Amino acid sequence: MTGVGVIALGRFCDRAVRVAAAVDGDLVDYGPGAFAAAFERYDALVAVMSAGIAVRAVAPLLRDKWTDPSLVVVSPDLRFVVPVLGGHHGGNALARRLADALGATAVISTATECAGRPSVEGIADASGSAVVNRDSTRAVNGAWLDGEVAVHGIAGPAVVIAGPAVSVLFRKGEYVVGVGCRRGVGAGEVEEALRTALDGAGVRPEQVLAYATTVQKRDEAGLRDGVGALGGSLVYLDDATLNAIEGCGPSRADLIGLPGVAEPAALALAKQKEWCMRKTAYGRVTVAIAR
Repeated sequence: MTGVGVIALGRFCDRAVRVAAAVDGDLVDYGPGAFAAAFERYDALVAVMSAGIAVRAVAPLLRDKWTDPSLVVVSPDLRFVVPVLGGHHGGNALARRLADALGATAVISTATECAGRPSVEGIADASGSAVVNRDSTRAVNGAWLDGEVAVHGIAGPAVVIAGPAVSVLFRKGEYVVGVGCRRGVGAGEVEEALRTALDGAGVRPEQVLAYATTVQKRDEAGLRDGVGALGGSLVYLDDATLNAIEGCGPSRADLIGLPGVAEPAALALAKQKEWCMRKTAYGRVTVAIAR
């Protein structure tokens, strides 16, 4: 998905032209299926119509806030701009941009924005990063409403073992690579296995959001260094997180109380929860890739 799609009722088309020009957006003809098609094509939608019409149109299309496009409603008189969906994911910024261009009022309702506080998503956007453990944002953003939250920038090489209320931000990427290994594996083995797997899946190293494994492998220097050779970041996931993932194939990891390592680790952090490559063994290394 990319860009901004502007949808308006027929009688408001002249105003939609002005709105589209303000955000360099594409005009989308309003009609049956217009919202559904635009939902899959654009990062953000602007609807020039009543909020009720727009909300009813997109309601059946909603999946989750991390993958849905932002939705901003502009009142037909161009006086108000309301981010309805994805406020922290570009909607608020788009609403403010439109309000400035139209001389309108942006109606912002996200709690951290209303309180003048930062948000995890806002920091990620400003730093060109992506939130790896998305479930953490509720706790962290809530804590910001009550006071200060520490933000640590860590330049590797380093190992970070984060709890559920710690948001982890990495460079943006589309794919998550789950990695398992036998004890004592060498860095060269890991690097070769990962390069082979990525090449076979048609994924470039710079497209990887994160590499993930079990916290039980935190003492495997070869695993850490092999991932580091690709310029990647390795996330160690706790047992509860991996055990909560369903639908993974049989694995020798049941010997250490896990349903697997490579597959559940990849799915745990993947955005779309779609497989690119199921678990594949490369010598003493197993790799799975999800998006």
